[in-house]
Amino acid sequence: MEDMKPSVTTSNCTDGDAIDARFIALCKNGLSLDEKTCTEAMKLFNKTKYLLSSNVSSIGSGTLEEAERFWFSFVLYSLKRLSEKSGENAQQGSEENGFTLCQILKAAKLNIVDFFKELPQFVVKAGPVLISMYGEYWESRLEAKEMQANFVHLSLLSKSYKRAFGELFLTSDANIDKLQNVTCAPDYVSEYHRFGWLLFLALRVHAFSSFKDLVTCANGFVSVLAILIIHVPIRFRNFKISDSPCFVNKGDKGVDLLASLCNMYDASEDDLRKTMEMANKLIEDILRKKPCLASECKTEMLENIDTDGLIYFEGLMEEQSLSSSLNILEKDYDDAIRNKGDLDERVFINEEDSLLGLGSLSGGAANVTGIKRKFDSIASPSKTISSPLSPHRSPASHANGVLGPPNSKMAATPVSTAMTIAKWLRTVICPLPSKPSAELQGFLSSCDKDVTNDVIRRAHIILEAIFPCNYERCVTGSLQSANLMDNKWMEQRRLEALKLYYRVLEAMCTAEAQILHAPNLTSLLTNERFHRCMLACSAELVLATHKTATMLFPTVLDRTGITAFDLSKVIEGFIRHEESLPRELRRHLNSLEERLLESMVWDKGSSMYNSLIVARPALSTEINRLGLLAEPMPSLDSIAIHINFSGGMPAVASLQKHETSLGNVSSSILGQNGDVRSPKRLCTDYRSVLVERNSFTSPVKDRLLAFSSLKKAPLQSAFASPTRPNPGGGGETCAETGINIFFSKINKLAAVRINGMVERLQLSQQIRESVYCQFQQILSQRTSLFFNRHIDQIILCCFYVVAKISQLHLTFKEIICNYRKQPQCKPQVFCSVFIDRSSARRNGRTGQDHVDIITFYNEIFIPAVKPLLVELGPAGTTTRMNRVPEANNSPCPGSPKVAPFPSLPDMSPKKVSATHNVYVSPLRTSKMDALISHSTRSYYACVGESTRAFQSPSKDLTAINNHLNGTRKIRGALNFDDADVGLVSDSMVANSLYLQNGSCASSSGAPLKSEQPES
Repeated sequence: MEDMKPSVTTSNCTDGDAIDARFIALCKNGLSLDEKTCTEAMKLFNKTKYLLSSNVSSIGSGTLEEAERFWFSFVLYSLKRLSEKSGENAQQGSEENGFTLCQILKAAKLNIVDFFKELPQFVVKAGPVLISMYGEYWESRLEAKEMQANFVHLSLLSKSYKRAFGELFLTSDANIDKLQNVTCAPDYVSEYHRFGWLLFLALRVHAFSSFKDLVTCANGFVSVLAILIIHVPIRFRNFKISDSPCFVNKGDKGVDLLASLCNMYDASEDDLRKTMEMANKLIEDILRKKPCLASECKTEMLENIDTDGLIYFEGLMEEQSLSSSLNILEKDYDDAIRNKGDLDERVFINEEDSLLGLGSLSGGAANVTGIKRKFDSIASPSKTISSPLSPHRSPASHANGVLGPPNSKMAATPVSTAMTIAKWLRTVICPLPSKPSAELQGFLSSCDKDVTNDVIRRAHIILEAIFPCNYERCVTGSLQSANLMDNKWMEQRRLEALKLYYRVLEAMCTAEAQILHAPNLTSLLTNERFHRCMLACSAELVLATHKTATMLFPTVLDRTGITAFDLSKVIEGFIRHEESLPRELRRHLNSLEERLLESMVWDKGSSMYNSLIVARPALSTEINRLGLLAEPMPSLDSIAIHINFSGGMPAVASLQKHETSLGNVSSSILGQNGDVRSPKRLCTDYRSVLVERNSFTSPVKDRLLAFSSLKKAPLQSAFASPTRPNPGGGGETCAETGINIFFSKINKLAAVRINGMVERLQLSQQIRESVYCQFQQILSQRTSLFFNRHIDQIILCCFYVVAKISQLHLTFKEIICNYRKQPQCKPQVFCSVFIDRSSARRNGRTGQDHVDIITFYNEIFIPAVKPLLVELGPAGTTTRMNRVPEANNSPCPGSPKVAPFPSLPDMSPKKVSATHNVYVSPLRTSKMDALISHSTRSYYACVGESTRAFQSPSKDLTAINNHLNGTRKIRGALNFDDADVGLVSDSMVANSLYLQNGSCASSSGAPLKSEQPES
């Protein structure tokens, strides 16, 4: 969307017959589809063609030719996923009609990343058509978000596999040239690499079934590495197993291979052994190889290796056998994906750069140079841990064929970070009891009535609903019922979530009892909504740890019957009360809270409206008119019934009731697993699938989003009835207290985003204060503008209206181009804004619709905020510039509740040592683009990045301080491995980094004339 136009009509430049002919040519010539499939594709295309003509400018680079190719691919992908879900069609799939996503993209000359980036717009716009043709469960059958997350995981895993293979085996021509008496060696090495990846894909297809989470898959490719080590001829090894410090010796029997690999890659030895058994079974069943006990085999590949428990396949890697095995694995994979239209995962080792997106990504102003940068940006610039999976090592680490020591500092990867977090779950949470501890039972029994049994029963039912035993994706008829591994996976995740729930609940009860000075917490511990939020948060952390591609947020909300507003009340408590929580999980919760605050709490059906209608009675008319109030939370008994009788659609589908309306794209559309979708979720869920569970933001952002400086209140008041008086006094109801805290969080989040935009646009501090002041006034006095919308939509409009009044030459196009560079950006924010024309007829149209940001600005925003704009103007800006000292301590005129711009990190360097020239400063957003490239990111270090696994920033700073303030002189690198490192208080760290800055002041000026769209 380069040119911001509210609506672009291409009817004048589009020949309907010509575009139909081009689509038919793609189907017949590009994909060789039969007549029946072509007819079905043309039917779907004709029903959505009018949407293409009205949205050309918002698709890709905005050209008609490119928009056509995108739309063709969207239609064909939807047809493939939605029309072949019956068992009859699946069985009738033929060789010529079994086209895949990769084949569609090749024919349309598109790449995978661009496809997934643009797909959400099609899902939003074409929703009414798809629901009319394929039923209300079309979105869960489409599996677009799952495919997108799966692509991310495979991209990361393929890079880790490639690095690991390169470390273990010879791959370069220089190394091959050193070998003697080896013919066609490069081909052999290439085939070994390909064999390992195809065996890994066979594991994903046949063994991992529905739950291809990142951690399980990482264990899978570590098991493949083990199989390669004991089968690839020893002359191709890049290490000496007897001399390498990476391999752990075990007595006189040699190296314990699996234990060594687990130590190198933070894998679980039990899980690795189970995965090895599956891989060996696949080799036996698919390749028809006879397994032998390794202890009974005499071969050079097994020398110096403890063979106990290992399986060896004679001749597996011999020339004739290897070629035949590759063909068999290729055919097996072809059969597995042909009729499902899935992504062909062999693309990651086929070096098809054009299909992956290397160097060809298009995205307007936020141009990404390629898929490599896309995933390099996932990790922090200089993050290091001790035992990563497939880490980057220096060339010196392979000197003399010996791998570097396992504890050397190496750059982390998203996969290695996931394995590290899984290790925390395995070593810290799993050993805990699966029942309430004695301390927690003390709180439960101290209530007016002993609620221990109620808590245990509820936990069992809710976690069973989130992780059902008999998981079956009936909406995708081509998939079989859950196999044994699926059930076992569900059982393990349910147990992990249960133990985490009990642990954090105990810590919260302890803190609440200290606040209330009483052990009786009846009000809190008998609150159904509170416990469900705690269980949902625990389950989400477990899912985030394993990085599932199938149970993406907000699955936990829909399966527990709670809303985004409910969950937002416990996130801060989880972060504060689980001290061992790894930093990446803290960041995940911060990111989650950000998602909730920015849009999900404003969705239709949010319980926030049930509190807002009490706290702000004047808004009740608008809330009721739009039907925004949340439905009653389904009872625990109703959820239990659905668990017991979950034979058809997923149980959650009928737990929440929504009205069906084609005018509102997804008011009753179910999500990926039958979860009910609110009108906005289609626009928001896709935003971060590419980076959602792999994104690591800066430590400064963590502090900002923890909102720890906001008003504290007993937790029980947050979950009390909205009309109940606040126990803290002050004459407020619990709804008023909750809404005030909620609005404070919204303002804080808005301040962070406004500050980032101001820095990117290089605007003055007066503009920053004016935009923030305007945002606060709208939130307080025009709250209904946020209903069913995203807060960034209001922020973008505030920037433009302030720029116009301040006579600043800043176009909407420039604002959008810079917004594209923000980490939270998603095109749907400015391409699809909710409007309701029911109360007024505009442009001859009525009803609800989604329009671009400029149409919203002109039709809705300006008429609503005109009375608030009198405080802004060029003259007022001058006054404000000349009176900054007075403005810092005075509220904005006419709006006494408007607060000063909140404290944000001081971006200038701060000296942290009185005797040493050591300075620290947060990383500027404007510099991030230059630092995230693979070639330069290792040159930088960010304060707050942990020097050890599970270590906090305060401990890192303490370690640095101890070395700087010590009396002895230090030579060489700093040693951060001291065991007796003390703690620096968070407040001390915050005070050293934060600058208390002034408030905003406003002034009067002339009213604004709404701007017409710019070309």
